[in-house]
Amino acid sequence: MTEFVFATHNAGKLKELQAMVPPSIKLLSLDDIGCHEEIPETETTFKGNALLKAQHVQKHYGLPCFADDSGLEVTALDGAPGVYTARYAGVGCTSDDNMDKLLAALENQSDRSARFVCVIALLQGNEAVYFEGFCPGEILSERQGTDGFGYDPIFKPNGFDRSFAQMTMAEKSAISHRGKAVAQLVAFLKNSQ
Repeated sequence: MTEFVFATHNAGKLKELQAMVPPSIKLLSLDDIGCHEEIPETETTFKGNALLKAQHVQKHYGLPCFADDSGLEVTALDGAPGVYTARYAGVGCTSDDNMDKLLAALENQSDRSARFVCVIALLQGNEAVYFEGFCPGEILSERQGTDGFGYDPIFKPNGFDRSFAQMTMAEKSAISHRGKAVAQLVAFLKNSQ
């Protein structure tokens, strides 16, 4: 079995990803390796932040690692919250705080189109390989569903009549930004074994 550190403290994200990779790959979280510090995300792009996180783990723990940075880009808000998706309502905010702020910002907007973006950086030695996934959709006017995490209750992917929070993990993973990026990562890992 191959072990990789997936640079996250988010248990929901880890569980979602573990379900997407083959059983021969075991994912370890930052908590699993004893990395309890917050890794600074000081870059202005998803790609830059993903690389920062992967480099931190490799430098301080010497373990094979990949990291993602993902977020929500809303057309009417010029791409916001973007790289600030997790802390849109401020440092220490909750998902509900973030959703409340976003819904308030879109209150008088007719264009509610948005997309989720995910970039994964996989470090192999000093080389980084990137995998990107996108999921276009729209922001609902109110929460629908209770599954998932983050903005899932207010994001409805194009072509569906349900929010991410109303889908099973398998349904969401098949179409999500993260699912698409992880599929590319898994294909790459299979080809390089």
